Amino acid sequence: MRHRILLTIWLLTDLVVFVGSYALAYFARVGFIMSSDFPFDLFIKAAALTAPLWLIVLMTTRTFALTRRQRTLRNAAYISYCALVGVALFTLLYYFQYNAFFSRLLLVTAFVLSTVLTWAWHIAFEFFLRHQLYSSTEFPTLIVGVTRESRELIAKLNREKNPIKPVAILDGRGCKDTEIDGVPVRGKLNKLDDVLSEGITHLIQCNDLEQSLNLLSACRQKKITYMVLPSVFGIVERDEKIETLEGQPVTMVSPKENPLMWFFK
Repeated sequence: MRHRILLTIWLLTDLVVFVGSYALAYFARVGFIMSSDFPFDLFIKAAALTAPLWLIVLMTTRTFALTRRQRTLRNAAYISYCALVGVALFTLLYYFQYNAFFSRLLLVTAFVLSTVLTWAWHIAFEFFLRHQLYSSTEFPTLIVGVTRESRELIAKLNREKNPIKPVAILDGRGCKDTEIDGVPVRGKLNKLDDVLSEGITHLIQCNDLEQSLNLLSACRQKKITYMVLPSVFGIVERDEKIETLEGQPVTMVSPKENPLMWFFK
């Protein structure tokens, strides 16, 4: 419930940031005056009408996904793309409303400001969002399988205050540890149903490949999000990605080659 409220606040504040960046661009190019030749009220009205359309485009990039890190360069590229689409939509709306064009430098300024301010706000809000969801344990997570990679994952999730917070660990072969980075080891997989009934929202499988169908079935039955590390299937290079083949999702591992070819795959 808290996640939905915070997400709604995030979306609404993004609209404010977008309109505010265009207002700032106007005053940066025109000056802190109300020009009669280029009225501010008409300009800001067009920006306000563009903002919801820009937000829809931004949502299609899954920028607001729970697992998305906002400070990555890839996320910055998504935001830049959406800012460019926003400028194009703004230009079309302004022209069709008022049948007039204006400074191209203003559009460039609006693009730069909307990109920078949106990215900066997303980074700041992600920090706040993670702190709130982590402290409230909004998404308690079960880790299945004790391996070196699962230990690293648990430590990283806790260190970064990820909303997907590990609260219990089960291991098919048994584990001597009583806890890992503060997360209790509850025993073997015979306790799976009991642990899943404690409000678990996510399950991450890190080992025990032979139990995949049982874990997936249990998650589907209890409406729990199931996640699995690629290492469970023997993929250890960390260069795998999810693609679609005629609409069918597939996990793909490509040979190392020219990075520029990434855009054509």
